[in-house]
Amino acid sequence: MTEPPEGPVRVVGAEAKRVKREALGIADRSKHHSRPAAPIKHRAKEPGTWQRVYRFRFYPTPVQAGQLEQTFGACRWVYNEGLALRSGAWEQHRVSVGFAETCRALTGWRRAGATSWLREVSSTVLQQALRHLDGAYTRFFKGTAKFPQRKRKRRSQDSATYVRTGFRWVEDPGRPGTGLVTLAKHTTPLDVRWSRPMPGGQVPVKLTVTRDRAGRYFLSVLVEERIEPLPAAFLPGGSEPKAVGLDLGLAALVTLYDGSKLEHPRLLKKYAKELARWQRELHRKQKGSKNRDKARKRIARLYALMNDVRRDMLDRFTTRLVRENQVLVVEDLRIANLMRSAAGKGRRRKAGLNQSITDASWGELLRQLRYKCQWYGRTLVIVDRFFPSTRRCSACHTKGPRLDVSVREWTCAECGAVHDRDENAAVNLRDEGMRLYRLVAAALPPGRMPPPVIKASELPEVLPAA
Repeated sequence: MTEPPEGPVRVVGAEAKRVKREALGIADRSKHHSRPAAPIKHRAKEPGTWQRVYRFRFYPTPVQAGQLEQTFGACRWVYNEGLALRSGAWEQHRVSVGFAETCRALTGWRRAGATSWLREVSSTVLQQALRHLDGAYTRFFKGTAKFPQRKRKRRSQDSATYVRTGFRWVEDPGRPGTGLVTLAKHTTPLDVRWSRPMPGGQVPVKLTVTRDRAGRYFLSVLVEERIEPLPAAFLPGGSEPKAVGLDLGLAALVTLYDGSKLEHPRLLKKYAKELARWQRELHRKQKGSKNRDKARKRIARLYALMNDVRRDMLDRFTTRLVRENQVLVVEDLRIANLMRSAAGKGRRRKAGLNQSITDASWGELLRQLRYKCQWYGRTLVIVDRFFPSTRRCSACHTKGPRLDVSVREWTCAECGAVHDRDENAAVNLRDEGMRLYRLVAAALPPGRMPPPVIKASELPEVLPAA
């Protein structure tokens, strides 16, 4: 049996420095030659604070809009060039290029005559684009994301991130938490519509300017804020924590254990005719014409409307749940697996199911529940996805046969109880979630609160078989 051939060896040391300098055009370190290179330390937040993002809409002047357009294009170009540099260095020379090397390459790009237009954009913004690329590589190496892809104009989101050295913040003394924001390379402050004040007396940690497909500009402000936990929620007349089980579905978006439901808005179905009409108008227009661009913006505004309605509905609903309950129980859903591409017989039905799951936005709902439980001192229990919440009788705990998605009610063969499919699942999830919560709470030292997230699949040694 012959051994497999050895793979290419990574080039390191002096040879790697020579390749970077001569073949890749990356200059050597010109500062602190006597000190060894040290990894960049990320800024740590202050103890007892949470990093929170406030999002505001602003209306740029024509001059500011032109500057932002140039900034978005420069960030996209630098990201793509950094990706080409790092991938080409490994494929052709087996040399690893990191964030520091791409920053030195950025200095060379700004000095070159062909790309001197990069000097019209703040260097800190372009460095943040390279930092985003480095984060994409980190997620790829961890196995949580795919390999980074090139950004395309009119396909990728237009965004630019400004750190503290890239903007000027002047707080309004008459209304703390609001003020004037002036970006680097800009001479006038942005016209921001402060829909609500931020924590007063603080300088924002970071700003991110984005432009969506509908042409709207938004300013996302990252601040460090002390969020006080909510008072503990107990059942009346006892010390038992108030818990709620949530069953996510498509007939009703969320069904609670007490039978109350959050109805599915079905926004894609509601605007399907209008969306189809504008899609037909778009394909009738000549490519590159102003009329085609108008039709494209009309479609983008329609999608923006649906996203705003969906996000606002979920935000209000999750906030109410977190305020009223101490323990929230959901099922561990593999949304990516549920939305696999339709193929073969029944592909039309599967495609419609995928569209309904997308419209339901389960992932956004779970994301909001997770971070709000961390903020306000609640506990989110994630039950294992193999737990038979739907086909187990909530009255006698007898496991019944598998049920088709079209079956909305069923009768237990042992006790004769008639169950609504979603309500029965919500009750079972609540019972199983409270069982996990008590097991974890009993294993903790006295006086210590349970963690904000309890995931059944991550506690196999603690949990007995259900």
